Amino acid sequence: MSEPDTTSPHAAIPELRAAQRWNIVWVVPILALVIGGWMIYRSVSAQGPVAYVRFSTADGIGAEKTEVRCRSVRVGFVKEVALAEDLKSVVVRFELNPDSVRLLRKGTNFWVVRPRVSTTDISGLGTLITGAYIELDPGPADGEEINHFEGLETPLPTNRDIPGRRLVLTAEEAGSLTAGSPIYYRGFEVGRIENRKLDPDGQRVTYDAFVSVEYSSLVKENTRFWNTSGIDISAGADGFKVRTPSFQAMVSGGATFGVPEGVASGPPSTDGATFTLFSDEDAAKKSNFNPTMRIVLLFDQSVRGLVKAAPVEFRGIPIGRVADISFDYLKAAHDSRIPVLVEIDPSLLRREAAEKISKPDGEFLKEAVARGLRAALKTGSLLTGALFVDLDYHKDPLPAELTQVGDFPSIPTISSGLAQLEAKLTAILDKVQALPLAETMKKIDTLAEEATVTIAAARKTLDSEEFANLPADLKNTLGALEKSVSSVGPDGAIQGDLLRTLDELRAALRSIKGVTTTLEEKPNSLIFGKDKSDNPIPKAPKAGR
Repeated sequence: MSEPDTTSPHAAIPELRAAQRWNIVWVVPILALVIGGWMIYRSVSAQGPVAYVRFSTADGIGAEKTEVRCRSVRVGFVKEVALAEDLKSVVVRFELNPDSVRLLRKGTNFWVVRPRVSTTDISGLGTLITGAYIELDPGPADGEEINHFEGLETPLPTNRDIPGRRLVLTAEEAGSLTAGSPIYYRGFEVGRIENRKLDPDGQRVTYDAFVSVEYSSLVKENTRFWNTSGIDISAGADGFKVRTPSFQAMVSGGATFGVPEGVASGPPSTDGATFTLFSDEDAAKKSNFNPTMRIVLLFDQSVRGLVKAAPVEFRGIPIGRVADISFDYLKAAHDSRIPVLVEIDPSLLRREAAEKISKPDGEFLKEAVARGLRAALKTGSLLTGALFVDLDYHKDPLPAELTQVGDFPSIPTISSGLAQLEAKLTAILDKVQALPLAETMKKIDTLAEEATVTIAAARKTLDSEEFANLPADLKNTLGALEKSVSSVGPDGAIQGDLLRTLDELRAALRSIKGVTTTLEEKPNSLIFGKDKSDNPIPKAPKAGR
């Protein structure tokens, strides 16, 4: 058996080579890294701006399904809907398209478009099929870029890019005007109320109004706006007034505007101008009233029916109004006259008169009082009993002068026609009261007692037996009288005797006539007798027979 070889082999000599800088294995991770980075870039660059809008409720809004549109074009999607921290509202987070970043600026409005039915409009019916969405109305182009907004509960009637005149109206009470109520000019619809809100101090109501561009030139700087909502029924010194607007205005409310009559139109108003919204047309017309003179009138009669703002007229032309009725204007406690403070606008009189009244010394009033200017209370309406102050010149009034009551001049007053009539009636009643009615009544009572006694005596007579037999006695008397009268009648004996007597009387008259004729023919016949000729010759008749 051979011995093993215990000698060590020679060590291998390594082969030195240069290291390889690139290996195909690195292609895959590098490619994956590049693709991942590109996808991240695309994802980041494709992400649009994010905005947060607060709404009162999330009705109709759903994450990942509710669209955000501008002019009905989709510009984003709702990503999240969550409750606000105060738990009184919801915050909607949505993402817009990358090219829509310019839409998020101060003044941008958001609202939920859903079916809405009101007295002025019906909108959003298409969302019954497509579902609700959020409408975006961009703010001014120069607005600051922001991403937190307060959503509107009702949509804007007009978008901001629609040309027209946007105005602000202020009123003491809201009335029936709401968003969407029409604005009229001479009965023609020219605009709408866009929004209304209560001022922070709670004293006034503010309206955002819009007038179409083709009618915007009608709004002047001295234009007056007034409410035409509902049926206006008023009663005052000028009687009852009833105004009825259009049916739409009665249902949804409405406003109208115009320049007061007799006032020249001013320059066109600017966009965003503020106007006062008056309660009615009368209030709008009276807004042009500029009282520069205040006068105190002292009345000796009752002022019941006279109220503040009652008209002051000069021969039927309104020139002022009643400002106050108070005893505070009288310093003397014993003076029982009623002080009435009136305001007068001299511009409502003739120009030359207005210039005289405007003089500081009041020479016009002094001359007017000297010429008979007096103030009186007159009834404006018999139905309401409302009074007004009438200024007029009177013939032969009692002498009076312009006086001063406190800080105000005072024009003399006279009693009105009704007051004079009342005074006369009072005087008549006083005379009636002064009559001796008590004594007269006593005499009447005495006469009544005597009449009672007389009636009793008459009744006693009527009830007596003699009075009861009186009809029978009267009947017997009438029978005897009838019998006596019947003997005188045609068939009575007296009638025959009268006829025979009359015949005899006629015969006697004929004999007397014959004797008279004989005496006339032969006056001596009474001595010698009548001629007896068998053939007497008739004598001719005397002349005149």
